[in-house]
Amino acid sequence: MTTVAIPGHFEVGPGRPFLFIGGPCVLESQALAEEVAGTLAEVADRLGISYVFKASFDKANRTSLDSYRGPGLVQGLKTLAAIREKFGVAVTSDVHEVAQVAPAAEVLDLLQIPAFLCRQTDLLVAAAQSGKPVSLKKGQFVSPWDMQHAVGKIRAAGGGKRLMLIERGATFGYNNLVVDMRSFPVLRAMGCPVIFDATHSVQLPGGAGGSSAGQREFIPTLARAAVAAGIDGIFMEVHPHPAKALCDGPNSMPLGQVEALLRQLLAIHRTVSPFLNTDAQP
Repeated sequence: MTTVAIPGHFEVGPGRPFLFIGGPCVLESQALAEEVAGTLAEVADRLGISYVFKASFDKANRTSLDSYRGPGLVQGLKTLAAIREKFGVAVTSDVHEVAQVAPAAEVLDLLQIPAFLCRQTDLLVAAAQSGKPVSLKKGQFVSPWDMQHAVGKIRAAGGGKRLMLIERGATFGYNNLVVDMRSFPVLRAMGCPVIFDATHSVQLPGGAGGSSAGQREFIPTLARAAVAAGIDGIFMEVHPHPAKALCDGPNSMPLGQVEALLRQLLAIHRTVSPFLNTDAQP
């Protein structure tokens, strides 16, 4: 299985430190970004894990036209560059269009492909050709085994050794998602590090009418189960006051509760890691 290097920072994959990707869903303000990034960087340092700060400069797939989308590409990248400089952490954000890839790659350490766009060929190729590591979210509408085609697109464009896969749940009827734990070994068999998005997986898409609802009380349960199933890292949207978040508050992890959960996940990860490469592959 291939490990993925985040140049200047760390490597992700088997035998490497557990990865935590976390931050507010969307950039709301410089002050909020600094509060979250600074706190989480300190937590990661205490726990000896790798950390990437995540916040979107633009959420192009909000439910309603009236929903807050973020500061946009130019200002958003300035904020992310400032976070990177001040705290020395790697940073990532979503790219939604081919035109965003080049400017984003100048600032970001990791390019994230949103789940809704995991089959968008031109976007995948552009991200792969940027030379930056790519985190590709599995679409809610895609089976784990069908992700081999998206992986194939990125590999054909030269990005196969810089690719991580993120599981974020599958559509389960209307306004609901479910996480199939069989997904993790299937994705892992594709030779890429696998990350679990524990917060989007408890989202209830469109469940609040003009926005998504969520069940954050199930974040710890699913996160623990995913780590036991064998993953290389966890993704969580984190906010100091989720009820006041401008995006995805109902499925965001409260900032003050993150460290305790990460300690639990690390204990599980240390227990199961020796067995991950001995399981029969699907």
